[in-house]
Amino acid sequence: MESIQFEQLGQEVDQFVAGTAVRWAETIEAEGKVSPTVWQGLRERGFLRLAAPRVWGGMELPMEQYLPLLERFSSMHGSLRMIVHVLNGVWRPTASHATPEQIERFVKPLVRGEHIVTFTLTEPNAGTGSDIQTSARREGDEYVLNGEKWLITFADVADYFLLFARLQGTRGHDGTLALLVHRDQPGLTIESMPPSMGLTGTGHGHLYLRDCRVPASCRLGEEGEGLDVAFHGFLDPSRLGIGMTCVGLAQRALDLAIERAKTRVTFGKPLAARQTIRTWLAEMATDVEAARQLCLWAGRRWDQGQLVPEDASMAKLFGSEMLQRVTDKALQIYGGIGYFQGSEIERIYRDARAQRFEEGTAEIQKTVIALAMLARDTKRKPAKAQESPATESGVMPHY
Repeated sequence: MESIQFEQLGQEVDQFVAGTAVRWAETIEAEGKVSPTVWQGLRERGFLRLAAPRVWGGMELPMEQYLPLLERFSSMHGSLRMIVHVLNGVWRPTASHATPEQIERFVKPLVRGEHIVTFTLTEPNAGTGSDIQTSARREGDEYVLNGEKWLITFADVADYFLLFARLQGTRGHDGTLALLVHRDQPGLTIESMPPSMGLTGTGHGHLYLRDCRVPASCRLGEEGEGLDVAFHGFLDPSRLGIGMTCVGLAQRALDLAIERAKTRVTFGKPLAARQTIRTWLAEMATDVEAARQLCLWAGRRWDQGQLVPEDASMAKLFGSEMLQRVTDKALQIYGGIGYFQGSEIERIYRDARAQRFEEGTAEIQKTVIALAMLARDTKRKPAKAQESPATESGVMPHY
């Protein structure tokens, strides 16, 4: 996008985050749900098609432009951040193995905002990867599915579930399938899960598949390519995006902490006059900036076609752990009143914890990074790009 257009878009995002998003956040916290008005408002502003190709109706922003916008969005309420992040990326796995007919039927309507697709991989009794247990058997022009999925984001509003299963009798990657399953498909039951600690209003669902029949025309790719669909162009940019969402939320926590330090007076002095508080603020600011620059560096690598899995894992690992350090210190600076519901810092503290699960725990990210380092020779040549391990566990397995 041209610099002038991008600057105008950035101004629109800033105005939205400082105005409408604040009012929406208050309503979401009060009602415990995200209304259709919110979804429609985000669509109409074009905020859910920032990264998708222009030929499908998107704005096709490169990572170097998209990530700074994502940072701004991430200072909002957690459920709003989640919608922006997920919908700007779920087109990638959907489109990765789609036929021309499926592009027209599924991908373009997704980018245009005419329906919602949600990533559906995590199961109650499996990790999120090659050990999936949901089974499929082919009967004529249909697949018959049996199994369970849970922690599925936007299950309350999704039109289609990008669901991963395996042919009966197969193991590992062999026999895995990617299917677009409509929410009204016979044999699919969707139950709402209890409210989560943070991300108020993000409806998570527990899916039960009991002889659920899905047309073979809804399969993306071939039999055996299910996990390729799941990870192709998906996990690495999503982990990178999560890293930058951590930056945005941490920056908001830091801003609130600075404001509190200037205005809160104890024993005749503002907190900002105390050396300990100044030290904390300096550490927090350094942490945030280091994470920001790591994400921007990895984003440029993505744009240049040079990003490898460990780059994205480093961004996600450092960003999520940085966020915990910053929000913890911010709440400490705020004091006891910040622990009570109704304060923004309390909500931020709750929302921040979820990002340690999204797209794989810290332990998974360290595994990806360590394996890449060990695979390099003594001249430290970059490792070849390879499939990243899936998320070991975690809320919201999208991205």
